[in-house]
Amino acid sequence: MLDEILQIAFDPAPLRAVVKAVIRRFELFDYGLRIHLLAVKRPHYGYCVYHAAQLAKRLGMDRISVIEFGVATGNGLLNLEWHAENVQRTLGVTVDVYGFDTGGGLPEPADYRDMPYHFQKGFFRMDVEALRARLERATLVLGDVRETAATFFERYRPAPIGAVMHDFDFYSSTVPALAMFDAAPEYWLPRVFCYFDDTIGAPVPLNGTPVELYNDYTGQRLAIHDFNAAHEHIKLSPAYHLISRKVAESWFHQIWTAHLFRHPLYNAFVSKENELKD
Repeated sequence: MLDEILQIAFDPAPLRAVVKAVIRRFELFDYGLRIHLLAVKRPHYGYCVYHAAQLAKRLGMDRISVIEFGVATGNGLLNLEWHAENVQRTLGVTVDVYGFDTGGGLPEPADYRDMPYHFQKGFFRMDVEALRARLERATLVLGDVRETAATFFERYRPAPIGAVMHDFDFYSSTVPALAMFDAAPEYWLPRVFCYFDDTIGAPVPLNGTPVELYNDYTGQRLAIHDFNAAHEHIKLSPAYHLISRKVAESWFHQIWTAHLFRHPLYNAFVSKENELKD
């Protein structure tokens, strides 16, 4: 409750924030409209899953996968399940959910790029069995991501991945997660909605003091930069359609879209038909 009050207080449009909070709390209107109003819990998760499913539907697909990298206590993964269920009910696209984690919390930071002044070994430890008992549709993929990412596609044969939530915190963990884009295009939508948790810092700093100080030379931002520099035909781009809005929510700056230019469906037409008449 306190977090919600602080978010409203620091929102550039507080009245609008109050209205969204009421819609979210009482689940007013149908899920699709609440997504458009951004009046759902973890709207960044809902935004990515909903629009990935919409793209899949326009491409003639009826099943996709979504991934969360960095599950920790599981609150995000449970929310991802909730969005998957609602998206499936609303759009008719089945959504499979996968959660990657070590199961034992953060490993030892590799070097300064993992920001050891902010993250330490053992943070975000998971109670594996307790979480598994709560999950309804998500599959946990446990272990070092450098190993699980390498075997994931062969082991699980997932439906095309359309949305990815990156919350691995470390540069050294985000790099192998991003490397999964090198897998065969059959495992991906041609454009993938991505959320990067550790790229801007908390809108309301802890005790009023910013400590993360995310920058372009460490952490997830550096991982994104290095990925783009190493890939000619796959690029991650900020969501300019979001950050250009008159009232931009902080998480708009945490959304990137991955463009797989050589994907066989990249050029497939998915927009509105030209309504202009001669």
